[in-house]
Amino acid sequence: MESHHSHTTHDDLEHAASYTPLAGQPETGISPAGQKPPVKVDREEPESLPSQSILPKTLNPPSRGVSEGVSEKTFRDFSGYGDFYPWTNDMLSWQRTSYHFQPEKNWMNDPNGPLFYKGWYHFFYQYNPDAAVWGNITWGHAVSRDLIHWLYLPFAMVPDRWYDLNGVWTGSATILPDGQIVMLYTGDTVDSVQVQNLAYPANLSDPLLLDWVKYSGNPVLVPPPGIGSDDFRDPTTAWQGPDGKWRVMIGSKSNTTGISLVYQTSNFTSYELLEGVLHAVPHTGQVWTDNKHDYYALGTYDPITVSWTPDNPEMDVGTGLRVDYGKYYASKTFYDQTKRRRILWGWTAETDYEGVDLLKAWSSVQTIPRTVVFDKKTGTNLLYWPVEEVESLRLNCTEFDEVEVGPGTVVPLNISSATQLDITATFEIDNATLEATVEADMQYNCTGGAIARSALGPFGILVLADDSLSELTPIYFYIAKDSDGSTKNWFCADEMRSSKASDVYRRIYGSVVPVLDGEKFSLRILVDHSIVESFAQGGRSVITSRVYPTKAIYSSARVFLFNNATGLKVTASVKIWEMNSAYNHPFPLGQM
Repeated sequence: MESHHSHTTHDDLEHAASYTPLAGQPETGISPAGQKPPVKVDREEPESLPSQSILPKTLNPPSRGVSEGVSEKTFRDFSGYGDFYPWTNDMLSWQRTSYHFQPEKNWMNDPNGPLFYKGWYHFFYQYNPDAAVWGNITWGHAVSRDLIHWLYLPFAMVPDRWYDLNGVWTGSATILPDGQIVMLYTGDTVDSVQVQNLAYPANLSDPLLLDWVKYSGNPVLVPPPGIGSDDFRDPTTAWQGPDGKWRVMIGSKSNTTGISLVYQTSNFTSYELLEGVLHAVPHTGQVWTDNKHDYYALGTYDPITVSWTPDNPEMDVGTGLRVDYGKYYASKTFYDQTKRRRILWGWTAETDYEGVDLLKAWSSVQTIPRTVVFDKKTGTNLLYWPVEEVESLRLNCTEFDEVEVGPGTVVPLNISSATQLDITATFEIDNATLEATVEADMQYNCTGGAIARSALGPFGILVLADDSLSELTPIYFYIAKDSDGSTKNWFCADEMRSSKASDVYRRIYGSVVPVLDGEKFSLRILVDHSIVESFAQGGRSVITSRVYPTKAIYSSARVFLFNNATGLKVTASVKIWEMNSAYNHPFPLGQM
């Protein structure tokens, strides 16, 4: 569909309103004059929202064990305690995403073994066929031509052998030079030991890779001496050393030190554990993710000694830079040989009450696949950016050029529909004010949220907000300045007023982000119902948020610029595309 652009300047906007609603419940609403009628991009809006809750007084989901590698959900403790929020079917239906990958129903977690083969991108994922909570982990399977429009296929692997009876867990694919595909995955055995297993396609001439064979000699790897039975998982894609042998890394730990074990093989059925470890970081636990965050570090790999040394030991794996500063975990990359790019997948779990997931009959979403490149401008971080194919979903675009947003103001951005969006924005700040400010909250670290005011911030965009600003999700920058003239630029996402519901977990996320001399503050936001992905400065910092508004849904959702600084004027230029749905559905196998 061809995009239609309309240009809007500050003169066309409704007069800016006081920004005091961010600090508390507003008394009056904002109803922009000339608001265009809503355009239904995706689903039908309900005629009315039922006033009665659909929730029972108690609903206690089955427990998910930490020993299985999945932490208990934050809001399990709402099961049977206190009052539930009166969710309605329409509220819950709105939460399902429209252009992010998620199964038709039930629970999903880690991405597995992504690869490109014979014209198709293949995506496997941890899946529970039986319920919207973790359990009976099976490999779901889907294919796509463009990483955006997905077709569901039959399960790739199910837990049906002694070596994976408690779950077919995370694994990685390796495409060999002769075209063969090997898949190594962690199996949880009948007696709860983590082992590594080998699987491969039954028919390499099948571009859909529908049938997978588990190697008859599985498991090919078991925990070595000194490694706990539940501390040996998540094999990587194999890489070839200078001696021609293949090497695979397994995540583990020794006491509280996260370690990576490296094995070498020439046939993928027999392995030799190399001496030492590729890398180790104290106090980071298994695979450096005890706190359920994904970290990365830059460094040098020595293929002869099979060792890795970080450029900056203080910014090491598990202690420094994060792949995503929001609700994001278990990421996995693969190399797309067709477009010569590295692609990152990541899982974002729900942050609502688990009993509500059972009512929705689904749980969890995969983020939009992201490209990964080295940031040559800073030399100190990676850049994560949505794959270009997501732009094929863009519909009509509305532009807002050089909008002045004064201190303590909020400016509505009039668009037709605000629940499926791709937003890009730049912010120019008043340098005279910046230079004249002697000091501005050097202790800031995003925890104060968007209501914490300083001379130089916060400023940014409100998404999934209602007219009265009773619900809103601010995505914003905050400049902290020291008395010596140095500054730290923060990029944050504030969920604290994203929902009126009491049974959702709300956080304030953020990190320092480099903004170099001559650069404008820039961000991109993908909004897709209950998931918001935010990218600052071309992907130097990324935040994934899960939000569950009760009022800012369907045609009641709005977008605003805001500036909660006390002394800084900001000039913003924004482009907003409404996004089409991906319409993922089962592959029509019967028509082949």
